[in-house]
Amino acid sequence: MAADIFPRKKPASASTTTAQQYHQQNLSNNNLIPAPNWQGLYPTIRERNAVMFNNDLMADVHFVVGPPGGTQRLPGHKYVLAVGSSVFHAMFYGELAEDKDEIRIPDVEPAAFLAMLKYIYCDEIDLAADTVLATLYAAKKYIVPHLARACVNFLETSLSAKNACVLLSQSCLFEEPDLTQRCWEVIDAQAELALKSEGFCDIDFQTLESILRRETLNAKEIVVFEAALNWAEVECQRQDLALSIENKRKVLGKALYLIRIPTMALDDFANGAAQSGVLTLNETNDIFLWYTAAKKPELQFVSKARKGLVPQRCHRFQSCAYRSNQWRYRGRCDSIQFAVDKRVFIAGFGLYGSSCGSAEYSAKIELKRQGVVLGQNLSKYFSDGSSNTFPVWFEYPVQIEPDTFYTASVILDGNELSYFGQEGMTEVQCGKVTVQFQCSSDSTNGTGVQGGQIPELIFYA
Repeated sequence: MAADIFPRKKPASASTTTAQQYHQQNLSNNNLIPAPNWQGLYPTIRERNAVMFNNDLMADVHFVVGPPGGTQRLPGHKYVLAVGSSVFHAMFYGELAEDKDEIRIPDVEPAAFLAMLKYIYCDEIDLAADTVLATLYAAKKYIVPHLARACVNFLETSLSAKNACVLLSQSCLFEEPDLTQRCWEVIDAQAELALKSEGFCDIDFQTLESILRRETLNAKEIVVFEAALNWAEVECQRQDLALSIENKRKVLGKALYLIRIPTMALDDFANGAAQSGVLTLNETNDIFLWYTAAKKPELQFVSKARKGLVPQRCHRFQSCAYRSNQWRYRGRCDSIQFAVDKRVFIAGFGLYGSSCGSAEYSAKIELKRQGVVLGQNLSKYFSDGSSNTFPVWFEYPVQIEPDTFYTASVILDGNELSYFGQEGMTEVQCGKVTVQFQCSSDSTNGTGVQGGQIPELIFYA
């Protein structure tokens, strides 16, 4: 992702090609000396300054950046650097300034240091997914706040269940509370995806403990248990320990007791945790007694189930009705488009059921963005004949970004005499989230904004 903080002005047409060539040369660290009178090619001081970026011309300091064996020698200009960073100002012009021609910086990656220099020299922010964390570290170290903010914004934009746990660990390290809160929102709502991600195994022990303690974690406890064992296996490798049950338990330490094993379904415990080998025989026996005995033993494990998240329901109709032979399915698609003003996680849809007694329905639900399927599920639900809505869930909640229209679709198979919504609303306020609705071209069975099916969106926010 590249973005100019200020719009770049184009030089006169006669010299445009030459100016662009020189700019590309210093970006590539070719260190070619510009032609005589090169200053005349650039109408602004920002563009003339940019020529100096990563250029040996007039350089009065050099940096040896990166760990031993992976260093890169980069030129710098003290005045430009001091204008861009209070740390560089103190380094070169402060009371304790040292007059060194070469400065070693082993704790910053060369690509990240270059990204910071590019911002200082060129007023340009050029971030990439594989270097943004290192760039944030550099921006924090040298107190370049606008670049640090851009890094955090980049991370928030790219945040997903796959990287939320790693970014949680980093956000705490960098003391970025807003990013920390965003990470927790994703981890809570999409806990099972986050816990099953490869990135979960890369977190530090402190972050592991904070996740295992999380009251609002929206996951089955057996998934939490399995994720902790996966983390322990990787931690054994990091510590050069043999991959044994004893060592897995050793690296988990007291964090093992943060897993709420007594709250598992009995089948999950009997077929999973009880046979993992991680628990002692006494612990296994006591937990079995906890499930079955009237007098329950004392346990070191937390025995109170997590609260999880309470789903919110956005109901888009003001009334519902039924008429004989009015609504038929026969494999056709009911669909509606919606957009939200805040990031939410769609967990499922609330659907109508039979208007003539109890019946079972088969529902294929789907969520798309610009034609790309983000989530789908095929399940059955039982309708008791009332006008209530009945929840149908996706396997995992789907992350929904604000100010973008998504398409919710369902294909129903069951009793054709069903309830349907009327007096539909184009905008609904649900808690702190505003939801807008519009008709979808995917709808082939009559559902639209004013009436039809898919009366509810079920989501976490």
